[in-house]
Amino acid sequence: MTYSVYILYSPSLDQYYVGQTDNISNRLFRHNNSGSKSTKKANDWELKYHEPHLTRSAAVTRETEIKRKKSRKYIESLIAD
Repeated sequence: MTYSVYILYSPSLDQYYVGQTDNISNRLFRHNNSGSKSTKKANDWELKYHEPHLTRSAAVTRETEIKRKKSRKYIESLIAD
C-alpha cells in the first residue's frame, strides 16, 4: 500500500490544506462533502500536489515537515515544481 502527502487548494477561501492518506480520491471526496472539520468551510477543494511514500509514518513525517514551515510560499514552490 502506498501513502500520499497531498496539498489541496480552495479558490473560494484562497487557502491551502496539507494532509496524508492512503486513498487520495476518497479523501478529496470527503473534503468536498464535509468529511473534515478543517475543510468543511468550502466544497471546491482541488488536488494541487501529492507525493507518494511507502509507509504511513513517512507520510506523516513529511506532512508535519510541510506544516511546520507555515509558509504559503513554500507550499506554492512545491506545487510549481
